[in-house]
Amino acid sequence: MVNPLVSIVMGSDSDMPIMKQAATILEEFNVPYEITIVSAHRTPKRLFDFSENAHKRGVSVIIAGAGGAAHLPGMVAAISPLPVIGVPIKSSNSIDGWDSVLSILQMPGGVPVATVALNGAKNAGLLAVQILSVREVHLQNKMLEYKEKMNNDVLTKIERLNAGD
Repeated sequence: MVNPLVSIVMGSDSDMPIMKQAATILEEFNVPYEITIVSAHRTPKRLFDFSENAHKRGVSVIIAGAGGAAHLPGMVAAISPLPVIGVPIKSSNSIDGWDSVLSILQMPGGVPVATVALNGAKNAGLLAVQILSVREVHLQNKMLEYKEKMNNDVLTKIERLNAGD
C-alpha cells in the first residue's frame, strides 16, 4: 500500500458517516489516505503518538473531525507540525453543533486549525487536495477539472430551468 498523504481521524466511530465524505473526495482525486479513530478524551496516549509521528510517516495533511466539545482537531494541531483541517460534527450530545463549531474555530493564536462547515467533511477533503496541489501539479490540474465540472453542471441546470419557461 502507498503511504498515506492525508490522515483522516475522528473522535468516535459515530463520526464515520460524515468523515467518509472526505475519504470519498480523496478517492476521487486518487490521493492515498488513512482513516482511523483517535479520541482526544478516551485515548490521550494514542492522540499524542499519532500527532507526534504523522509527519514522520509521510502524512502531509490531517483532517480531524469531532463532535461535542470537539477537542481533537485543536489538540492534534497543538502537537503536530502539519496543517490540520477541523470538521465540526453535530453529534447526539451536541448543542445543535455550535459547541463543535466554536471549539474548533476559536483556537488560540499560534495553534491554527482550518475549519470547515458543520458536517463539512467533503470540503475538508477538497481543501486537503488543494493544500497538496501546491506541490503536486497533477492534483492542481484535477482540481481545475473538478471546478470546471461544477461550473458546467450549474450551466446545464440553468439551461434546463430556462427550457421550462
